[in-house]
Amino acid sequence: MEILIISGLSGAGKSSAATYLEDMGYYTVDNVPADIILKFAEFCAQSDGRYDRVALVSDIRSGNGNFQGILDAMERLKQGGDICRLLFVTADLETIIKRYKETRRRHPLMSDGMTIEQAMHREQELLLPLREHADFVIDTTLMPAAKLRNELYGLFGDKSARGKLSVNVVSFGFKYGIPLEADLVFDVRFLPNPFYVPELKHKTGMDSEVYDYVFSFPQTKTFIDKLEGMLSFLLPLYAEEGKSTLVIAVGCTGGHHRSVSVARCIASYLTALGYPAFENHRDITRG
Repeated sequence: MEILIISGLSGAGKSSAATYLEDMGYYTVDNVPADIILKFAEFCAQSDGRYDRVALVSDIRSGNGNFQGILDAMERLKQGGDICRLLFVTADLETIIKRYKETRRRHPLMSDGMTIEQAMHREQELLLPLREHADFVIDTTLMPAAKLRNELYGLFGDKSARGKLSVNVVSFGFKYGIPLEADLVFDVRFLPNPFYVPELKHKTGMDSEVYDYVFSFPQTKTFIDKLEGMLSFLLPLYAEEGKSTLVIAVGCTGGHHRSVSVARCIASYLTALGYPAFENHRDITRG
């Protein structure tokens, strides 16, 4: 079992880090007191592999000022054969104070008459032992969200799938509206329509006769060549910016013939490139 303890300064980005780790397959729990880490690990060990990668956020909110308990729990877990590491997330005081002002949240250590800066200095002192023993330290001072995600993928992600998008390719009919979740929308109503071919009218793009008809025209092949070139250029850039899921919507009039055929072709192409690509033909049974 792999357990990652996330700690660090309030406002430094621990919650964002936990969210990205969850996207990577970790089971994440926020605000875990040090004295229940071992009990939680025992529960996970009895879950038949359902919780074999766990990320626990334990920080100033869940401690009493003495964080030796976290280090002791980690040592016990390592002795038991588990992989247990500590990630410490930090940022400079000016950046954290600015973030607190923007969110109007109250620092966990602030008491009446105390400034955010005083609370931050106190938190730094209390968390110093954890920072000194951390396996990884990430400073988010000048780090946009996409950079933090990529940093975490580099440390904890599946190296074979690092930076890869999960792509949903959706075919649809414009008469029923554009899918609300679409990131990219392509209109293929310029292609010859199998609907007007009597023997194809009641078939769909899932049938080889319709698919072959749509791709029998030179304009279809030219369009696909240009579209594949654009997607091979765009997708790595989306991944670099931290996007984990991309929805590509392909539309024709009714969502039965042309859009289904082209969506199938795109999904097959993206799969060949190594992206997890999934087909969803939204309107294929409507009308």
